[in-house]
Amino acid sequence: MQFSDLQLSKSIVKALSEERHHTPTLVQQKVIPLVLDKKDVIVAAQTGTGKTAAFALPIIQELSKEEDVEKRAKKIKALVVSPTRELAIQIQENFKAYSKYTNLRTTVIYGGVATQPQKDVLEKGVDILIATPGRFIDLHQQGSIDIRQLKTLVLDEADLMLDMGFIEDVQKIEELCPRKKQTLLFSATMPEKVSDLAKSMLRNPEKVDISPAETTATNIGQLLYYTPKKHKVDLCLHLLRNTIKGRIIIFRRTKFGVDKLEKTLQKNGYKVTSVHGDKSQNLRNQAIEDFKNNKANILIATDVAARGIDVSKVDAVINVDLPNIPETYVHRIGRTGRAGKSGIAFSLCSADETSYIKAIQEYINRSIKIIEDHPFPLAKPKPKKQPNTISKHKKGRKSEASKKKKKRWY
Repeated sequence: MQFSDLQLSKSIVKALSEERHHTPTLVQQKVIPLVLDKKDVIVAAQTGTGKTAAFALPIIQELSKEEDVEKRAKKIKALVVSPTRELAIQIQENFKAYSKYTNLRTTVIYGGVATQPQKDVLEKGVDILIATPGRFIDLHQQGSIDIRQLKTLVLDEADLMLDMGFIEDVQKIEELCPRKKQTLLFSATMPEKVSDLAKSMLRNPEKVDISPAETTATNIGQLLYYTPKKHKVDLCLHLLRNTIKGRIIIFRRTKFGVDKLEKTLQKNGYKVTSVHGDKSQNLRNQAIEDFKNNKANILIATDVAARGIDVSKVDAVINVDLPNIPETYVHRIGRTGRAGKSGIAFSLCSADETSYIKAIQEYINRSIKIIEDHPFPLAKPKPKKQPNTISKHKKGRKSEASKKKKKRWY
């Protein structure tokens, strides 16, 4: 199947071919016709399956059919709500690339930066707005956002919005929208609260489920290294020197761990940058730009910060710390092997993380290949000696002499 088979306009297909997108991914093949058919849709698909284009392309298609109006007369017709700033910026970049040959205007608003420049852009008129929940509510209360003519609402990464405590904000945003609209909900996983949210917001939705186990199993090589916690950084350096080349994303559980590893790699001469929640928005944006433009070929990140990184060619992922949630592992390794390309993921597992590996392997329904030939192996536990339970005194613990001395009361 080609994009031209999906009833997309020539201008969109031209923009896609310039982005080197020729064949739609599975989620795009299934979702685009439903969105063009004006259906409400729930999509369960992990990051890296091409879901941004699955909602962006049909939205651009429908809005570009409308008669173009002067910039200031433009009203918001499509709203995409996204949990993180990085993800919101990424979605905006995709919309801009795909709508290159239309007159549609897209903008993004998010917290952590001044509101005035965002208000100025909104005042000039936009067709498509991408927003993080808090900043949207803030600017709507200030009267800078008018969504009375909204046609499509997209809730992206709904499970992450739930994890980050945005669910009430999302419900509030939905209540501010017109009742008659199309709603599209995308989520990597479908916990009960996300299902409840979908039931309350969507009308007779079509459901599309792209199994995470299928997508991770096919095109991403997965390798597992057992190593003591104290040697994880050493093993990471060993892999970078001897095994892994190219553009790499490294995951750590904590911000402290990210900073510590970044300093170590810089001392060893690597071009490295990092993102985590304590960094300002400008620093995070700069880090992702440096990584995309090859100013740095290694990016170290925590999970929340990494959710919005969409870089087309990531050669490898290293899990220096393993996540305790199997779905998170799937998200992480999905940073490589995107859109059908192959990739490889290295996971370093210490003794206290063995239960995480067991859960991950059950979730993806496959065992991960163990590499034992490396300089920092985890020592196998020695079998414990059984305590000697046989008494020296076969007949009893007390000697005959002590028994004779014992005065009895009877």
